[in-house]
Amino acid sequence: MTALPHLRPYHPDDRPALFDVCVRTGHEGGDARGVYPDPDLLPAVFLAPYLELEPELASVLDDGGGTAVGYLVGTADTAAFAARFRTGYLPGVAARFPAPDGEPATPAEQLRAVLHTPEAMVRPELAGHPAHLHIDILPSHQRGGHGRALIETSLAVLAGRGVPGVHLAVAKANGPAQKFYDRLGFRDLGVADPAVTYLGRAIPRGA
Repeated sequence: MTALPHLRPYHPDDRPALFDVCVRTGHEGGDARGVYPDPDLLPAVFLAPYLELEPELASVLDDGGGTAVGYLVGTADTAAFAARFRTGYLPGVAARFPAPDGEPATPAEQLRAVLHTPEAMVRPELAGHPAHLHIDILPSHQRGGHGRALIETSLAVLAGRGVPGVHLAVAKANGPAQKFYDRLGFRDLGVADPAVTYLGRAIPRGA
């Protein structure tokens, strides 16, 4: 009998597969291969720090054969995470991905600038939603209810920790993702940003 896709906790052996998922879904919801000269840059910003600093909050979508085809990572406390990112994560990747000299002029330089300014995660408009998430699933396993399951699993964990709300950022060009989150009860938090829309959802106790 063929095993079905299912959720499970993250294991360090999943790291290469998760990096692949991140890259293949990381450009406005589409494939980022070829966008950045170093394919590990995108995961170094939006995936690896969560796997290293808060692996207990990482959930994996397993294809049924042991291979990760999706994931959710995040933090329960964005301000604390940004501080640990600065001191406990950035020193290990800064030499490979140095901060750009001057104003970023390419997509890679823009992303390296994001890497070197983790404090930018902390915005006063998001204070009521202190947790944040990143979720990516390969196209082959989208629209199967797995994204909803990943979100609901994360919300249950955050509710158990007493976290009042969670946010995430979606590229303005990624309309399907915005519709997906709207169905899950996420609402526009009204943060002024030219590139992304910040969506948030309150987390009731016992969610």
